[in-house]
Amino acid sequence: MGYNLGLKLWSINTDNYLHEAIKLYEKNIYGYIELYVVPNTLEYLEKWQDLKIPFIIHCPHSAHGFNLAKKEKQENNRKIFEEVKKYADALDAQYIVIHGGMDGDIEETAIQLTLLNESRALIENKPFVALPNRIGGEYCRGYNIDEIKTAIDTAKCGFCLDFGHAICAANSLNQDPYEYIEEFLKLNPQMFHLTDIEDITSIYDSHPHLGEGELDIARILKLIPNEAKITVETIKNSKTDLDDFINDFEVLKRIATGISSC
Repeated sequence: MGYNLGLKLWSINTDNYLHEAIKLYEKNIYGYIELYVVPNTLEYLEKWQDLKIPFIIHCPHSAHGFNLAKKEKQENNRKIFEEVKKYADALDAQYIVIHGGMDGDIEETAIQLTLLNESRALIENKPFVALPNRIGGEYCRGYNIDEIKTAIDTAKCGFCLDFGHAICAANSLNQDPYEYIEEFLKLNPQMFHLTDIEDITSIYDSHPHLGEGELDIARILKLIPNEAKITVETIKNSKTDLDDFINDFEVLKRIATGISSC
């Protein structure tokens, strides 16, 4: 399989998941960790530094108070991002994935993203409608191609394409989800997020394991360049191991092998 798979963890996952992550990396199950930085967790940084594993950093989103779409949040956003940058610098992260924020407007997102002055920044596309009562807002910024392009053009940042989010947004806009993804691909994303989807017609995001939903994974993989970075963002069933991630990897490997043999 010619893809570079990433394991999604949080900065506070320094107990069982950290040790399990080491084991899976040594077995070449994945190639990097995408680490979501929970605010005020610098005390955990040293443990992640000890891993000697490649990292991508995920900036906190609005559920943790980081919301680029609202001007009144600018100072708070700056303070949170200072810690994110410390993680990225210490772990020599290639990218920092950032959400566009909730409600507000995309122009404000673009302005604040520019003010962060971060060459490693990638804006991630979002669904149009947020999960109810989950992330502190109703509508997501960066849900369509025009909004993502506004952020990219203004802030000169890169792009992380989340396939599940794109499908949710396409359903909100009554567009074909796979054609919508192909339009997003014209923005030349630097990396990707992948989960399965419980209901391919839903406007709400979900993160089931690969092969357990309705996503045509083979069709998606055919769109992704060889050696692309793909963070698998499926749910974790256990608090003590990451065996479910191994199963996701095996599903991807089987589907990718089938594609290459066609």
